Amino acid sequence: MADNKHSDMKTDYVVGQDNIVGNLGPLGFDIHNRVFIISALTSLVFIILTLAFPKDAGTIFQSIVAFSNKTLDWYFLSLVDFFILFCVFLAISPYGAVRLGGKDAKPDHSYLSWFALLFTAGIGIGLLFFSVLEPVYHANVSLPLGITSPFAEDGSLIAGAIEEASAMGLAGTFLHWGIHGWAVYVIMALGLGIFTYNKGLPFSIRSVFFPILGDRVWGWWGDIIDILAVFSTLFGLATSLGLGAKQANAGMNFVFGIDVTTTTQVIVILAVTAVALVSVWRGLEGGLKKLSELNMIMAVVFFLFVLIAGPTLVGLKGFWTGLTTYVIEFIPLSAPVGRDDDAFRQGWTVFYWAWWVSWAPFVGMFIARVSRGRSVREFIVCVLLVPSLFIFIWMGVFGGIALEQVYTDPANSLVKEYVIDSYRPELSVFGLLNELPMPGVMSILGIILALVFFVTSSDSGSLVVDTITSGGKVDAPRPQRIFWAVVEGLIAIVLLIGGGLSALQAGVTATAIPFSVLMLLMCYCIVVALKGEKIKNTP
Repeated sequence: MADNKHSDMKTDYVVGQDNIVGNLGPLGFDIHNRVFIISALTSLVFIILTLAFPKDAGTIFQSIVAFSNKTLDWYFLSLVDFFILFCVFLAISPYGAVRLGGKDAKPDHSYLSWFALLFTAGIGIGLLFFSVLEPVYHANVSLPLGITSPFAEDGSLIAGAIEEASAMGLAGTFLHWGIHGWAVYVIMALGLGIFTYNKGLPFSIRSVFFPILGDRVWGWWGDIIDILAVFSTLFGLATSLGLGAKQANAGMNFVFGIDVTTTTQVIVILAVTAVALVSVWRGLEGGLKKLSELNMIMAVVFFLFVLIAGPTLVGLKGFWTGLTTYVIEFIPLSAPVGRDDDAFRQGWTVFYWAWWVSWAPFVGMFIARVSRGRSVREFIVCVLLVPSLFIFIWMGVFGGIALEQVYTDPANSLVKEYVIDSYRPELSVFGLLNELPMPGVMSILGIILALVFFVTSSDSGSLVVDTITSGGKVDAPRPQRIFWAVVEGLIAIVLLIGGGLSALQAGVTATAIPFSVLMLLMCYCIVVALKGEKIKNTP
């Protein structure tokens, strides 16, 4: 029966595939007509209206953020907690033995190469923007679980609170960048992997919903799913691009005295998008791959400099303290109800979970492409733990050293000035570098690193959106990828103009709410597919 069901799925795909095959359109675009046209037109209308009515747009954006933070906090926390439990269930169940690509499939990459690809898939400008900001902010302003701030109103230290506050500040940061977020990626990547490699369906998000929709997945229902995925990806990437522009501008101000303004940030986005267009034109091998390799080398150099030039033991202690506290406080920090840390939960965690959901189509598609041949069990364990550990090391070292700077000399700490006193978060990492050797040189490297993160995000994002809007193709024409790279940059610009950070948050949340519902349905579809594979491969 399982074999017949699997065969039926493939037969329905053959019958329905004409509905998703794109046509050669204007400018040589090879498009899946409805998804591309609706996504493109809606994006352009959004850009025009936001530019025409920036104040009204800003008010709407702020309302969306307020609604999601205060009303839907329980939903987003429960959602991501469920994803973790679902991943654990699959890993320990007999379904964990199912292999992506079939029982005889072999991995396309060695463990070392696969781990490196997993790491690069889900990181971005956030490593620079939040690695100093979050630990210091959480330890001093919006402490989770009611911990007393280590600073009194007059700026003097409160005895006995420093270590506890630092540990919770680091743990709160690890919460936002660790297993919870990667569980979101697992759901998306696992669904795509199973239905593409095991069921023979197109490499498209709509394919995951075949158990629910049947051949209707190739019609309007599937179009709506792919359109939601497009907007989720576009706004998730726009948030990263906006943060990258703000940090690059802040670094230019720190090193060269260039004013921090929206105009400057718009110029940065335009310039970097132009570079991204060159990378997109050169393609995956000649463009994105080389930029990603450069990105990794620069990130490693930057990290090692901070670790070695700074107080090394303090940085390593920050990693270990944050990790142990994160493990101990994992359940309290994950609880969706019964908490009194509104500022931390609503102001930070809800935004992060929405951001991870919005990035799920983007990163999930990438992870699925490089994970063929892995069993469900090793896939889940490795995707949850390996990238999380790398990120914990980075955040722990940067956060630990930054907290040490704040506590050692609070009166002269630029980190304290930028995070606590004046709250200029985009400058936080440059405040850290100011206390280390060669601050000017390393700040310039930090700016370049932020810009390269910016380019690789734009480039890879345009490839993913292009795949979705072309019906699952991975080799669509160059002009099409260039179009989406331009649209991504324009959306980031209009969000900055229409309300800055709150607009970026609103864009992510507005798309994450409906897409999160689709991801819940994906869990059911994944179980149906795994059940069929398990029965089929049972002697």
